[in-house]
Amino acid sequence: MPTPPVTLVFESTLACSRAALWRWITDLRCLRREMMPFLRMTAPAGVHRLTELPRVPGRPLFRSLLLALGVVPIDCSWLTLTALDEQQGFHEQSPMLSMRRWSHRRQILDHPTQPGRLLLRDTLEFEPRWRFMRALLAWFVRRFFEHRHAVLRRAFCGGR
Repeated sequence: MPTPPVTLVFESTLACSRAALWRWITDLRCLRREMMPFLRMTAPAGVHRLTELPRVPGRPLFRSLLLALGVVPIDCSWLTLTALDEQQGFHEQSPMLSMRRWSHRRQILDHPTQPGRLLLRDTLEFEPRWRFMRALLAWFVRRFFEHRHAVLRRAFCGGR
């Protein structure tokens, strides 16, 4: 019987403009800032923003090594966006060596109860390639995205 995918959702309330948050989530330097010290994603030389790359939905933009602590290669991803919606978010479904399936949807939403604030929501759904790695990868991805959201809150809300 197939194992259901791991599903995780992370949300942060942020005090910034939609344009500023859009610039952040599409800028590879900002994304690296979110990820460090856990991981660093490589990108081709000269690539700084997801929005500057020619995109065909469902086709990889580039191959990225995932480097633990910024230096040790632990995985490889073929960064693939199925949607990139200006000032709304993106949907990434990237083939990875460690995952049978990886889906990451990042949405910029108006906060439902706090006018003038935004809600950044990351929804992850993934299936590790090796069943015995499921619990470990679920734990790591949870900690990794908790860290990413803490960095976002520091950047846009002074740590709140």
